[in-house]
Amino acid sequence: MTKEHIVYLALGANLGDRRRAIRQAIVRIAEQIGPVERQSSLYETQPWGFSSPHAFINACICCRTTMSPIQVLRATQRIEKEMGRVEKTHDEVYQDRCIDIDILLFDHLNIQTPELTIPHPLMHEREFVMVPLREILKEGE
Repeated sequence: MTKEHIVYLALGANLGDRRRAIRQAIVRIAEQIGPVERQSSLYETQPWGFSSPHAFINACICCRTTMSPIQVLRATQRIEKEMGRVEKTHDEVYQDRCIDIDILLFDHLNIQTPELTIPHPLMHEREFVMVPLREILKEGE
């Protein structure tokens, strides 16, 4: 039997129909990664780490998956690309984005590779992540 994992993802969008982009990303995650167990409210926040006149819509979700962490990373990158995302940064500066999906937590794993760090290394500095994450975290997780 294949082991199921619990993964928490942060989603953000500040270009186009932001709420629709978040909803569409959640549908794609459910189809390509696994069933979405919990979903936070949508939060409107100001850009973090760069200047932009475009506010973000942010949310967090929890889903079950049989994929490995690296497979989840590849799937989220594919979903971002399918939805029109080009690059996360330009000259190491964050950019406006139609969708952003970050892995926050994966079971109770600690992973640190050049490609993937879990738990997400900056999540505790970002209220736009922590507020929706706290909303959906189960006691004891």
